[in-house]
Amino acid sequence: MLRGRHYFDPDAKAAEQMLGIVPELRDTVWANRGFHQRAATWIAGQGIRQFIDIGAGFPSVGNAHEVVRRISTDARVVYTDSDPMVVEAYAGKIAGLGESVAVIHADPRDPDSILGHPRVRALIDPGEPTGLLMTGVMAFVGDRARPHDLVARYLREQARGSYLALSHLTHDSKPPAAVEGCRQAFGTAAEHLTFRSKAEVARFFDGLELVSPHQTAGPEIAYCGVWGAEDVNLADSEGSRWLYCGVARTP
Repeated sequence: MLRGRHYFDPDAKAAEQMLGIVPELRDTVWANRGFHQRAATWIAGQGIRQFIDIGAGFPSVGNAHEVVRRISTDARVVYTDSDPMVVEAYAGKIAGLGESVAVIHADPRDPDSILGHPRVRALIDPGEPTGLLMTGVMAFVGDRARPHDLVARYLREQARGSYLALSHLTHDSKPPAAVEGCRQAFGTAAEHLTFRSKAEVARFFDGLELVSPHQTAGPEIAYCGVWGAEDVNLADSEGSRWLYCGVARTP
């Protein structure tokens, strides 16, 4: 739905099916992408110089290393994904950037395989705060995998003053038929979709210090479109309300 050149016929067919059920879903995808970029930029602006992008998905416009390096040219970024084709696409994207940007093939449900990977150990200094980017990925982790514990495990390994940016699909106030239709579109996919409530999304930030999503709000999770938006009213679209998000600091 982000267009570009990194997608295949099954992706296009799934997108067409889902857009027939939820016409605003393309806006949802762009809202998530916009949050990813704004959050990464904001975190870099707090002095963070190293990032791990969990479940990065196929490269598109404004990838993490591109946006954070506008703030700090020496920022280090590790991309992770469970799809070998995504890893191959990123390898081509970052070729020629030197040793400060890497991509690894790893399952987000196995934090040890990521945190202990040689490329992560080489680029991510455990004594330095890290920007942990988890935008959209936890919707593909079912309850049996204990998603909240997984996020907590990632955070335990990060230095004090690190940041988590996370977004997640929600079924709050959405038509049940639309939610079920989206689930069915992923029925034959490698990973199924899991929708979570605002309270369930907020649990990912337990023990962290949430930051304000925009100037007129207190520290809280918000709809994806409004986080860091220049015009909150314009950004608060129906499509963006399919996603909650937040950015928080480890105390």
